[in-house]
Amino acid sequence: MFGKKKEKPAPDAEAEAPAAAEGAEGAEGEAPAKKKMSGKKLVLFFILPAVLVLGGGGAAAYLLLFQGGGAEQHAEAEAGDHGKAKGGGGHGEGGTPGEAVPGPNGTMITQGDGVVFVTLPELLVNITGADGRPAYLKLKLTLEAPNDETVTALTEHIPRLSDQFNGFLRELRTDDLAGSAGAYRLRLELLRRVNLTIAPMQINAVLIEEMLVQ
Repeated sequence: MFGKKKEKPAPDAEAEAPAAAEGAEGAEGEAPAKKKMSGKKLVLFFILPAVLVLGGGGAAAYLLLFQGGGAEQHAEAEAGDHGKAKGGGGHGEGGTPGEAVPGPNGTMITQGDGVVFVTLPELLVNITGADGRPAYLKLKLTLEAPNDETVTALTEHIPRLSDQFNGFLRELRTDDLAGSAGAYRLRLELLRRVNLTIAPMQINAVLIEEMLVQ
């Protein structure tokens, strides 16, 4: 009556073996992969490139900012040196218009509008007062020259001009310098002596910057 129970077939050992082997191989394959990305290798793989990128960017920024700024400063320094060299040469022709620069023999040279002004060293001479007593004349003169060639001739003859001026001024009396007429005659006499000294060059005018009689 009662039949025998059917027993379940046993798992195929050969079929399970490959699966187990594949699982083992998969586990073994993952393990090496994890080992490769761990420890020092992981640090080198992720952190080192970041450091290199940041370092490269920082270095590039440094070069652009500091070296670029240094180049600009160097260019400005060269431009400034070039301007100084141009302004310092000759008889002041490189100076800024209206700015007095030192010239030869104690003169000061100023570039004007189409003319050049040459200020002479201050003159201080003894003259004769109205009552025959000694007096002092202090003069500060500026000569107006038409061009640089005249300035060159003028500054080369400063010692001779000073000698002629001193000899002429010592013969004056305080009455000779009184009023605007006296100043006008003084300018004409000085102009004549300058033009005789630097001939064939000629200056335009003698300007009295300061005249003090004591």
